[in-house]
Amino acid sequence: MGRQSTDKPPIFDFFVDEQVMHLILEEMMGRDWISPYKVEAAIKKVATSDRKIMAAYWDNYIEFWYRMGYDYVIVGIGYDFPLRPHVTKDTAELSTGERAWAEETQGLIQNWEDFEKYPWPKFEHLDFFPFEYISSHLPDGMKMIASHAGGPMEWLTWILSVQGLSLLLYDSPELVQATANRIGDLMVKFYEQLLEIPNICAIFPGDDMGFKTATMISPKHMRQYILPWHREFAQMAHAKGLPYFLHSCGDVEKIMHILLDDVQIDGKHSFEDAIISAQNFQRKYGNKIAVLGGVDMDYLSRQSPDEIRRYVRKLIEDCLPGGRFAVGTGNSVANYVPIENYFAMLDEALR
Repeated sequence: MGRQSTDKPPIFDFFVDEQVMHLILEEMMGRDWISPYKVEAAIKKVATSDRKIMAAYWDNYIEFWYRMGYDYVIVGIGYDFPLRPHVTKDTAELSTGERAWAEETQGLIQNWEDFEKYPWPKFEHLDFFPFEYISSHLPDGMKMIASHAGGPMEWLTWILSVQGLSLLLYDSPELVQATANRIGDLMVKFYEQLLEIPNICAIFPGDDMGFKTATMISPKHMRQYILPWHREFAQMAHAKGLPYFLHSCGDVEKIMHILLDDVQIDGKHSFEDAIISAQNFQRKYGNKIAVLGGVDMDYLSRQSPDEIRRYVRKLIEDCLPGGRFAVGTGNSVANYVPIENYFAMLDEALR
């Protein structure tokens, strides 16, 4: 990584919303769409007919990444930690009908009694079929990027709630530690199994650790409760000869030295120009790790295709000479990104 020069960067996106895939696969590629909701139901069963539904969905999924010009298929699946979600209307152009987010004030675990009653998921209930199927059905020249869906920071804040976590850090730090440890221990078992699957080229978890101006909790608390788990996951990946990349939204500048020197991440994804642009990040850290993505989501969503092309071209011209760079969205191909802008980004990157 970073050892070979190239005339154009690879393209990288961390996630593409199902609604975007649906539109492109069905209307532009002529494939029959398989609803992911059928897949979610099938994951909880083992009947042959269910496997066929799942296989059909993953065939579409692989075809999308292949036909769109990516040289990998990225997939993240994990434990089904019970949550208390909120639901509202989805107003995006390619609407899902509803959009959900996690409880922010009253988590499912607020005290030790809640901790003991919480229905913790079990490792033996995990189904690795999606990883195994993709691994054995990759087109020539493609590999798989894999991870647990959601990292320890995200699941900690979702289970405890952001407000609940903030209070418990001072009122009951032992409960925070116990919850973080239970989540981390489960993820270690997950990665032990995942890393035995062939054709994986990178481990790449998403774990949002910050907001616009700082980390979600103090760097001291990040170092105590969250980052040791990422260090362990990274060590597991490195032991298999695989890079460990990290997607994290928000301002993580105050913990970058820990991510580089202690966790030893190999690449960073999720960039927002209002926080730090990919160019500025590369100037500061590009001699140590890869810069992945970089096309600002607000710009991608609001500007014209021609303006997107100019933005992407400048991003490539600025970052490609430094090496260790892949171009793509700063976050994901969300269902509110105009399709024509997504195509403009890809077309300019692949020129």
